[in-house]
Amino acid sequence: MTEKIEKRKYSLNKIYFYLTKGCNQRCRHCWIAPRYQNEAQTHPSLDVSLFCSIIDQAKPLGLAGIKLTGGEPLLHPEIERILEIIQKKEVCLTLETNGVLCTEEMAQKIARCKHTFISVSLDGVDAETHEWLRGVKGCFEEALNGIRNLVQAGLRPQLIMTLMRRNKDQLERMVRTAERLAAGSVKFNILQPTARGETMHDRGETLTIEELLEIGRWVETNLSASTNLPIHYDLPAAFRSLGKIFGQNGDGCSVCGILGILGVLSDGSYALCGIGETVPELVFGHAAKDRLEDVWNNTPVLWEIREGLPDRLQGICADCFMKSFCLGDCLAQNFYSSRNLWAPFWFCEEARKQGLFPKSRIPPKSQLNMQKMKKQIGAAG
Repeated sequence: MTEKIEKRKYSLNKIYFYLTKGCNQRCRHCWIAPRYQNEAQTHPSLDVSLFCSIIDQAKPLGLAGIKLTGGEPLLHPEIERILEIIQKKEVCLTLETNGVLCTEEMAQKIARCKHTFISVSLDGVDAETHEWLRGVKGCFEEALNGIRNLVQAGLRPQLIMTLMRRNKDQLERMVRTAERLAAGSVKFNILQPTARGETMHDRGETLTIEELLEIGRWVETNLSASTNLPIHYDLPAAFRSLGKIFGQNGDGCSVCGILGILGVLSDGSYALCGIGETVPELVFGHAAKDRLEDVWNNTPVLWEIREGLPDRLQGICADCFMKSFCLGDCLAQNFYSSRNLWAPFWFCEEARKQGLFPKSRIPPKSQLNMQKMKKQIGAAG
């Protein structure tokens, strides 16, 4: 008699809800590229009954927390009801916002949810820089007011700044701004070459790999030592010291936990994450007609990822000692760029080509291959 082999069960730890198709800003770097929304023009948002149903179906699958993002999640016409549902169902809340709609009343409603972690995007220390990137006049002061309202409500928001050529000299001033505002931490993101971000890369408005690595070393050794605030610099794990990731005073590493998350788009579709807004191949099923349990347990793409990571990763990710930890860093980005789930992460692969990838993160045989590749590139160019 043939013994039946059951697939390993995976817990659905967190759902990312991309609540709105629209956004009240026009960010140059946005990786989802939502439509601009104002009082004269609105766009679809997730049906609240679907939101509630999805949470109910997800709890038996292991749901511990949800993330509300967008577009701009606070634009949702029934955001107050959504926050009440989250509070009632006692799931942990992560919220990503541009801060503009964080009124005193809204901040208090957000603070009532369980174990709330909120991040506010602030891409410059002055209106000129922030509003150049975000495309809406007045949004800098509105974001600052939103941050103050959140702090007054008892929250300590994380400030997120996406790095580019325009704001690269403002990192220290951003930390000082966060201290004055009583924020909880600061995160510096690398601008990804996705959707609008891809255009910025093509125009040379982003920083080079070498520049980003140099800034990262300065942040880790100098800037972090100048403040009591936790500072997160979003380099791939291979470029970070083990002490900084795992040490007693380490700040971890922002890997997405791909094996335990699922995205829900504003139209109710299930997707790997928000990448489903621009990559239809990573959309699977709809909350109005498909049971979440079936989607989570039976979607071929999800099982391909579960069974393929990390061994099927290619390029530098195949060689890197950190692959079991970072799992290719961002499969959504990798697929967007190549239509290949197992393609190497763009930052790491480019660093390898330039001879900037840490030798301590690859086995000796791969180091020889990397040196050979560097010579070939030099001979060709």
